[in-house]
Amino acid sequence: MGDRATLDFYEREAPSYTLSGREGPARHLDNFLSRLAPGARILELGCGGGRDAAHMLKRGFDVVPTDGSAAMAKKGQERIGIAVQVMRFDELDAVEEYDAVWAHASIHHMPFDGLPDVLRRIARALKPGGWHYANFKLGEGEARDTFGRLYNFPPEEELRAAYAAIPDWDFVDVLRYEDGGLDKVMRDWMAITMHKKPA
Repeated sequence: MGDRATLDFYEREAPSYTLSGREGPARHLDNFLSRLAPGARILELGCGGGRDAAHMLKRGFDVVPTDGSAAMAKKGQERIGIAVQVMRFDELDAVEEYDAVWAHASIHHMPFDGLPDVLRRIARALKPGGWHYANFKLGEGEARDTFGRLYNFPPEEELRAAYAAIPDWDFVDVLRYEDGGLDKVMRDWMAITMHKKPA
């Protein structure tokens, strides 16, 4: 996460934030996991309170949870019982270490001009044949919500172009849907699943 005000929000609000939101895993998680081999190694970017990581661990996957906020990482660790690494998206420097990278409602906080670098880092971190998922609130460019959190709010065509600019992977699923969030504002979202080309 490259925005100080957004990080400050999660540092300050971690205890209450982790108690908010829907119960159970993210809506697209099980479908994503169905693409992976049993026991696959999954990097989670922005694990928050550990909801999705807990589900992945329960299903037998090797999960490496991370979060840019130390307070959120602590809450996630309390829930799932394994270490959560404090790491911003632009600090990812792994090379072909993961079978999958799961980034649910996380890298949409990255300033849009930094998103191409983060996507390159994700593609590099994947093993050949690996999988990546992320979802974004669509819009007309960067803005803050009522809590001061930055969103990149990309137009659909610009978001697709940012992913397509990386030659290492291909689009598998692009799904548009409507959903709310902590601010209760209903918006158009886009969920993207990419597959890194096999060696």
